[in-house]
Amino acid sequence: MSSKYTPALKKHYIEQVAPALVKSRGYANKHEVPKIAKISLNTGIDADADKNQIADIARDLGLIAGQKPVLSKSKKAISNFKLRQGQVVGAFVTLRGDAMWEFLYRLLAVALPTIRDFRGVSPKLDGQGNYNLGITDFTIFPEITVENVKKSMGLDISIVTTAQTDEEGRELLKLLGMPFRRTEAAPAAAKAA
Repeated sequence: MSSKYTPALKKHYIEQVAPALVKSRGYANKHEVPKIAKISLNTGIDADADKNQIADIARDLGLIAGQKPVLSKSKKAISNFKLRQGQVVGAFVTLRGDAMWEFLYRLLAVALPTIRDFRGVSPKLDGQGNYNLGITDFTIFPEITVENVKKSMGLDISIVTTAQTDEEGRELLKLLGMPFRRTEAAPAAAKAA
C-alpha cells in the first residue's frame, strides 16, 4: 500500500472533475480530457530597484510559489527607461506537479476570497484554453506578512491547460472551483422573470 501524499485539488480532479468532463464532452480516450499542464507566476521589478528590494521581491515570490524564483534580466539597454543591459527587471516561477496543484488550491480557496469586494474573475480565456489572471496586490496570499512588505507588487498568473478550446478550458477551471464572474446577461434574465 502506497502512502504517497496527493494534493486535495488533484484528488478532486481525478475523482470528480475528469469523469464530469468525460460525461459532458464525450471524450473517447482518457488522454483527451483537459488538465492543468503548468502554472507560471511572474512579476516585474522597477529599473531603479536596489539589491534589497530585488531580494525582498524574490523572497516574497518564493514564499507564494513554494520554490525559488528565477530573476530575468534585460537583454539590451534602453536609455529612456533608465535601463542597462543585464539589469534585473523581473522574477518568475513555473510550477508543475504537486506544487502546481497546491498553489492552485491556495489561490482558489484562500487568496481570491480575501480580496475586498470580490465578485469573481473574468471568464475570458486566451483563445487556446489557457487562463491569465492579474493580481494588483500580492498580500492576499497568507504566506506574506504585511508588516515586512516595503513596496507592493503585482502578480501575473498564467494557468496553462491542455484544453483545445476556450470552452473546454473554462469548463475545466469552473469544475476545479475558479470563481468566474457571472455574465451581464444572467442578471437581466433574472429581473425579467
